[in-house]
Amino acid sequence: MLATVSPARHIRGMGLINRTDRHPLLQPIVLLVATGLTLGVVFFFTGWSLALALTAFFVVGITIVVTAIDMFRALQAGHWGLDILAVVAMIATLAVEEYLAGMIIALMLTGGEALEDMAAGRASRELDALINRRPTFAHVRTDQGNIRQVDISEVKVGDTLVLRSSEVVPVDGQLISAHASLDESSVTGEALPVSKQQGERIISGTVNGSETFQMRATATAADSHYAKIVRLVEEAVESRAPIVRLADRYAVPFTIVALLVAAVAWWYSGDPVRFAEVLVVATPCPLLIGAPVAFMGGMSSAAQANVIVKDGGTLERLARLRSAAFDKTGTLTQGKPTVAKIHPVAGSTEEALRLAASAEQYSVHVFAAPIIAHAQQQHLELVGIEQAQEVATNGVQATTISGQQLRVGKSAFIAEVVAPFQELPLNAGETAVYVSCDDRLVGIIVLTDPLRQTTTVTLEWLRERGVDQMVMVTGDMEGTAQAVAKAIGFAPHQVYSSLTPMDKVEIVNAMESPTLMVGDGINDAPILAAADVGIAMGARGATAASESADAVITSERFARVADVTHIAKRTVSIALQSIWFGMAVSVGLMSIAAFGYLPATFGALMQEVVDIVAIVIALRALRLHRGLPSETIQNRSRDAKQLHV
Repeated sequence: MLATVSPARHIRGMGLINRTDRHPLLQPIVLLVATGLTLGVVFFFTGWSLALALTAFFVVGITIVVTAIDMFRALQAGHWGLDILAVVAMIATLAVEEYLAGMIIALMLTGGEALEDMAAGRASRELDALINRRPTFAHVRTDQGNIRQVDISEVKVGDTLVLRSSEVVPVDGQLISAHASLDESSVTGEALPVSKQQGERIISGTVNGSETFQMRATATAADSHYAKIVRLVEEAVESRAPIVRLADRYAVPFTIVALLVAAVAWWYSGDPVRFAEVLVVATPCPLLIGAPVAFMGGMSSAAQANVIVKDGGTLERLARLRSAAFDKTGTLTQGKPTVAKIHPVAGSTEEALRLAASAEQYSVHVFAAPIIAHAQQQHLELVGIEQAQEVATNGVQATTISGQQLRVGKSAFIAEVVAPFQELPLNAGETAVYVSCDDRLVGIIVLTDPLRQTTTVTLEWLRERGVDQMVMVTGDMEGTAQAVAKAIGFAPHQVYSSLTPMDKVEIVNAMESPTLMVGDGINDAPILAAADVGIAMGARGATAASESADAVITSERFARVADVTHIAKRTVSIALQSIWFGMAVSVGLMSIAAFGYLPATFGALMQEVVDIVAIVIALRALRLHRGLPSETIQNRSRDAKQLHV
């Protein structure tokens, strides 16, 4: 198929650019060419040579003009495509009176984009579905007890919302009713309905079951979880894979080779028809159509596995992964720590907890919420804060209304303002948060954050597939980091602790490329951006991390790292199969045509069959979400846990 036009048109054909940007005459031209070819076949078999010639010159001429305009625009944008082969081939068929072959090429050139649209449209269906499912309205309960339907943008934090049967939750919130049953499959991947109790968090984008419930909005529509997912998807569908850009590099040499082969065939045979016969089969459409379809299919499969991949280049880099770095808290661990115990030092247990919770109100660290919640459970009255600042990877420093200087964080951060003290020994899965007031160490809060169930087996899966170098990079203290490392089978030299964000960047930059980084917090944003592939654990909506990352796991399943790596490897394999199949067959057909054994009309039909097969090969990437490694990892993790017990 000679539907290999300018790169800009290819992106539009993949659904990555608004369809209204396409040539406004495309559909009428397809109809015109199809009608002209039908008439041409009739004229050919009835012997109406003049009518056939006039029809061919009219139909092919218009196609050449439209293609030339698009080609000129592409050249202005700095892109050289394979359009020149299509134009030269059509001109050649007219010159040697191969009229049917010329109209077949014209139909392939225009109708091929329709086939490309259909294939790529199917490949991007899951990505589009996420965007189209976004809620547009909400039912707000007024102070008078009435229910009013409003646009989702009008919902304010604190509004009471009513969710009816099968409605999509419009914003993040907290359940007011006694209970609710929600379908979270599109957001977290959980196949079974999830039961929620009063006070629990409700995630936007989930679907209510059969019972109406009430919830309190805790975020606006723009700041809600599903809106962030949609923004990531919109970034994903606007991307273009680097492997697709290889077509631009192949375009010039392949065009030269094809023209040389055609010219030599003409010179050797002395027959100008031979020139047209070679060019008819010269264009490797699978390179420009099969590869984009495969990558869109891979991105679609990843979306169905609750991983939003922002661009096809991410899949290509993931497929060649050699090293990986992982954050600890919220990545290797569950990120749901709880206060285990409090050690008073120069104050009471209550004072240490009250001061810590007061300062942690101004922190987004995963340890802040459990400390605050524990203080609320103890019914402690928090201290008024006049000013607070979070120091990345260290903790929070705050000034109370009475002028006291508070610090809450790791030991080194506290040691800057407090006399030397001995750190608290910790067990595996424990983390110590130190609390100081002015120049005294008030107490130490110990939190436990267990490993994710699938962490160890997922890391083993990656190691078995060529990720030879793996490290843990964390801002936590050495003792805490080494305890977790021992639990996951990391050697001491694989652990880097007490790091700043820039320290993490330096470590990842020194690793063998391509490098993967998996993290979840704001302090992980620089390293996620610096790594060859950054994957954010975005289920809790860590905005900075998600925006810096190349892919975002929208559920709490760490094993999705293995899933998206598997999808990436298979996608690249399928894309290359499509490319090399089409290239090999095109070269073979060119060789046959050069010796005069492939008439132009038959060659054009053969090329169409080859391209359809190449696209079908590429569409296999749509099925990559089936039989993912996370299923096996989950079972192996469960078996290992039972054996340990």
